[in-house]
Amino acid sequence: MDFILVFIGFLCMVIGLMGSFLPILPGPPVSWLGLLLLYLTKVIPNDWTFIAITFIIAMAIVIIDYAIPAMGTKKFGGSKYGVIGTTVGLVVSIIFPVFGFLGIIVWPFIGAFVGEMLFKANHKTATKAAFGSFLGFLTGTLLKFIVGIVYFGLFLNVFWKHKEGFSLF
Repeated sequence: MDFILVFIGFLCMVIGLMGSFLPILPGPPVSWLGLLLLYLTKVIPNDWTFIAITFIIAMAIVIIDYAIPAMGTKKFGGSKYGVIGTTVGLVVSIIFPVFGFLGIIVWPFIGAFVGEMLFKANHKTATKAAFGSFLGFLTGTLLKFIVGIVYFGLFLNVFWKHKEGFSLF
């Protein structure tokens, strides 16, 4: 049973990292779930303080991730249409990887720009707001990715310290 928990926990870590970039996956909470599954094994001693702190951090990142693009857009004079456009642009970059890896950067900006152009007629204002929305999106993505990497590192570190206790049978 422990091996299954570790395996599913490892999958949660990988999915959590992917969730840093994909808006449909909540990256930090899924990574946290991987940590929780590891600590639910019989081999790893329970540390509920650690689990609680990492949970609070994961939830804070989720809340911040929703706030940062809105703050960036508003700071640069944009609207909710820029934030929506950024998200649509990200989905387009995943479904149609025309620009390859750069698409994850280019499409959200294009989406924010188009969203702002639909809301405002001024090209200069739309570009500025799109940049703010895009900057907020990148900041949120970077925060989620950092938390995902840290949680993955914690997962591997704890597992490695107790690797002798795990067996396949």
